[in-house]
Amino acid sequence: MTARGVRGPGSAHGVARAPGTQPTRGAGDSPSHPTHQIRPIAEADWPGIAALESRTYAPLGLSEGEAALRSRARLSPGTCAVLDHAGAPAGYVVALPYPPFRCPDLAAVEGGDGDAAGADTEAAGTEADAARRPGPARNLHLHDLVIAPEHRGRGLAARLLRQVWASARAAGYERISLVAVGGSAPFWAGQGFGPRPEVPLPDSYGTDAHYMSAPVPASRTHPPDPPPPGPGIDPIDEDEVDG
Repeated sequence: MTARGVRGPGSAHGVARAPGTQPTRGAGDSPSHPTHQIRPIAEADWPGIAALESRTYAPLGLSEGEAALRSRARLSPGTCAVLDHAGAPAGYVVALPYPPFRCPDLAAVEGGDGDAAGADTEAAGTEADAARRPGPARNLHLHDLVIAPEHRGRGLAARLLRQVWASARAAGYERISLVAVGGSAPFWAGQGFGPRPEVPLPDSYGTDAHYMSAPVPASRTHPPDPPPPGPGIDPIDEDEVDG
């Protein structure tokens, strides 16, 4: 599942890579999947995360590389997570504060003065900082949500997505955006994300990419579980939300 904002099936890039291999790139584990746990990303996870990212996006010509992905996760550790299976990443999600109607360029790293994600990076994703966060940063960009192919079809992407909604609400974000790639737009529409065709995207996303956004629910109600997958689309497994 991919959400690179969302990259199509298998990934998620906000390019929130969307579910499964659909790019658009809540802690704990359910009883039905006791071997999968959602936890913060650790330094030791990055080789596995980078391998998953490449495996998911390189075939689509959308791989941004480890340095760029790290630079985005560094801006908001509290809204990023890894899906741990036997001590190794079976999936991950990267979400970061970003001005609405803009998204990271896959060909560039985040950082430096005037960074698009905002200067307040150290405490990004925390409730205390939400009150001081400027208006533009009240938008959380779901850059990437990916589930490894061998772990798809178990509802794991949906769990990661619910974690993103919960983190966004707790931190005071008002909207979540993403870039749907790889044909993942219908999946994200089913999760409550609306298309914004007027928003221009960096060339690095290719021609089949769509900026989408949705308001963060005020209650604990989460988006519904994903509908049955269509032809060529893994259930919320878009490699999970690259965005």
